[in-house]
Amino acid sequence: MAAREMNKILVTGACGQIGSELTVALRKRYGGENVVAVGRMTEPTIPELRETGPFHMFVDVTERSVLEMVVKKYNIDTIYHMAAILSAAGEQHPQLAWNVNMNGLYNVLEVARERDMVRLFCPSSIAVFGPETPQHDTPQETVLLPKTMYGVTKVAGELLCNYHVQRFGLDVRGVRYPGIISSETPPGGGTTDYAVEIFYEAIKHQRYDCFLREDSVLPMMYMPDCIKGTIDLMEADFASLQHHADFNLAAFSFSPAELVAEIQKHLPGFVCTYAPDFRQAIADSWPKTIDDSAARAEWGWEPAYDLPAMVADMLEKLGKKYEEGKI
Repeated sequence: MAAREMNKILVTGACGQIGSELTVALRKRYGGENVVAVGRMTEPTIPELRETGPFHMFVDVTERSVLEMVVKKYNIDTIYHMAAILSAAGEQHPQLAWNVNMNGLYNVLEVARERDMVRLFCPSSIAVFGPETPQHDTPQETVLLPKTMYGVTKVAGELLCNYHVQRFGLDVRGVRYPGIISSETPPGGGTTDYAVEIFYEAIKHQRYDCFLREDSVLPMMYMPDCIKGTIDLMEADFASLQHHADFNLAAFSFSPAELVAEIQKHLPGFVCTYAPDFRQAIADSWPKTIDDSAARAEWGWEPAYDLPAMVADMLEKLGKKYEEGKI
């Protein structure tokens, strides 16, 4: 497949945790007017979404006609499809999760196919794995038997995306995101959200009540690495890719107790208690560590942040926001 240049980019779910920071990064890289943000929030968490380029609120990806209207208006040739209902929220609203995650994805794929788009990014998640999956160094090719609606939609989504690559020659790419930690955007309904919430509570109240057990090890990633990995994959040579919509992606893994110990190196008075809820069962079904050697070999993936570096940076950035009265 010959490489084609991306000119006009659409980001769905641009008000979400990843989508908002990804949109800003894409605009810095490709120019503000060339990256159109769409979402379903009246006011984006990051003000730059309105200030640095086109922004449309209330664009529902399950409404194909609305999606087609935006694509046609801006002559879109590339889509980063970040709109989704995440794991914990999906268990509370499984019908909504199916509608947004599957019907929305199908609409995006079909619009892209009909318009012969350059490239699509459709992310997956470690939620595709289940209790039967090896928990340590989870392989690229392995058992996919998720126990959540979010996971079910992500497995089906990977298959649907790869089908569009093989059947129609559409250039669709995606990674299985681990838990993402951000200093800019609030949590969005995921099982790994404790790893973001804990920093806000540590800075503001010096204590946190965690909804997972202290020994629940999960794969995680700091947002700068998440954004870098996403863009690096989209800019990789198609000919170098043996996989497409289902790359394992990893940075570091830790438990709540290990995160607490690292935070206490900076805030010795911080105290964490534990009260596991329904999200514990979800966490227990996911891997502890991920083998991402395919991503490293096929497009040069390499994270920059480990646990100590992430914690130091999170506390510095959120500490400044707290002093300025922004959190």
